[in-house]
Amino acid sequence: MLKHCVFVDFQLQYTQNERDAVLAGFAEVAADVPGMLDYCFGPNLDFENKSPAYRDGFVVTFENRDALLAYANHPHHVALGARMVAMCNGGYDGIIVFDLSV
Repeated sequence: MLKHCVFVDFQLQYTQNERDAVLAGFAEVAADVPGMLDYCFGPNLDFENKSPAYRDGFVVTFENRDALLAYANHPHHVALGARMVAMCNGGYDGIIVFDLSV
């Protein structure tokens, strides 16, 4: 299994509702991607104050790498990803991704 962890530094001009709308949209891909097992998103609570710039994030669990690649290439994911990048400080630089084998 793989955990696809994404942490996002959205520009301050976007409300939590606007940020949540983009992040919630990624869950819609699950119906079309076999092997996408779960999806969750939310604000970074950052109890240790280690990552204050990354105020939002999401985690997806995939059966395997093929499922992750199907998700990455899905047209809805590509469109939402472009929107998310445009909303981030520094574009792509405002996003951190970790893919963990679990």
